[in-house]
Amino acid sequence: MATEHPKYSVEINEPPFEVRTYAPTIVAAVHVSGTREEAVSAGFRILARYIFGDNQTQGKIAMTAPVTQSASQKIAMMAPVEQSQARGGWEVRFTMPATYTLTALPKPRDPRIELVEIAAHRVAAVTFSGFWSDSNLQSHQAQLSEFLKRHQLTPLSAPIYAYYDPPWTPWFWRTNEVLVDIAAASPKAM
Repeated sequence: MATEHPKYSVEINEPPFEVRTYAPTIVAAVHVSGTREEAVSAGFRILARYIFGDNQTQGKIAMTAPVTQSASQKIAMMAPVEQSQARGGWEVRFTMPATYTLTALPKPRDPRIELVEIAAHRVAAVTFSGFWSDSNLQSHQAQLSEFLKRHQLTPLSAPIYAYYDPPWTPWFWRTNEVLVDIAAASPKAM
């Protein structure tokens, strides 16, 4: 069975880079502390309990992909799990399946979980395979920064790290991304 991914359209496609416009989404977010690796693991466990039935209706919610992580202070990107350094730690997010509205989602029992609507937004991305190591993420972040400069794109967020596969997936089959929210296209550029 295929895992749902957030919906987007592609404006620029220069593999491994893309400029995308994401549709509005709803995310479940939680703030955690620790290293990047510790925080994504802790946040994932908290949010997984929510979607597996630890909510007011005990209803299960389908898992989506990717898991993401960012050093941003704002609610910006989407993905089933998104992590951003915020409030002295990290923000981890799951994107909710597109079939849900904010009012239709079961309310979390865990008061640390927030359900938030994310508006449509524009993103630059670089896709790569391999491990989620700091050096691999930083290398691709630098490549994405050069892509932004080349295309004169204005970043609006810190990098967001997206992980599409569970940790037990062999490294050579994993899909990862570094994403950055970017300014809307100017009418001249379209």
